[in-house]
Amino acid sequence: MLTVSGVHFSYNSHPALTDIHFSLEPGRILGILGVNGAGKSTLLKCLNRILRPQLGAVLLEKSNILEMNQRDVARRMGYVPQRHTDTRLTVYEAVLLGRRPHMGWTVRPKDYQVVETLLAEMALTHLSHRPVCDLSGGEVQQVMIARALAQSPRVLLLDEPTSNLDIKHQLEVMKTIRRVVREQRLSAIVSIHDLNLAVRFADAFLFIKDHCVHALHTKDTLDAGVISNVYGVEVSLVKAGDHLLVAPH
Repeated sequence: MLTVSGVHFSYNSHPALTDIHFSLEPGRILGILGVNGAGKSTLLKCLNRILRPQLGAVLLEKSNILEMNQRDVARRMGYVPQRHTDTRLTVYEAVLLGRRPHMGWTVRPKDYQVVETLLAEMALTHLSHRPVCDLSGGEVQQVMIARALAQSPRVLLLDEPTSNLDIKHQLEVMKTIRRVVREQRLSAIVSIHDLNLAVRFADAFLFIKDHCVHALHTKDTLDAGVISNVYGVEVSLVKAGDHLLVAPH
């Protein structure tokens, strides 16, 4: 169980997050939703201590992440940022970097085994020797998710994992996230702009407005009025086959 309690963060005395509370069980995906500048990316960075909150606690299995050193945090939380720097590393080397929190001075046979298993599970083995910078956007996202999973985390944090991808690759990336969360019993927190992707793949939704938690809903309790209030656009929730869709008026 991941429990976030009373997290506050400010940039130079300007509040970015105020009194953030929520919890998330293993095997579930939480979508972080809100307009640009609401604090979605800032929240993810606070959860894994890239940014240090001024107040609050982030409890994972009763241990406070905010009191750990960065190496111990990286053993528990895998982070996929919104932007990736170009690298000439091969796919194999990039995923192997995810093992750094567990390594000593040398790479162990177990580290190679974890990487090779992940590449096979995510259908990336055929790309092992390709430079990451030569891959498509969708392939790069899959590699970055594999690198985060190589950390053997209990929580996966993803910042706009589908940005700049076409619809096919958006679906592939989100299906991958859902599959590994279910199979490995991880907790995943995904900042995402596309409401329909969020509604399709997330189990719960944390709406941030004015730097605070505006609402927390599951699929069963999701309300069009909340979405309209947060985004300032009238919407309806409609069914299309087995899927719920957000339709602007």
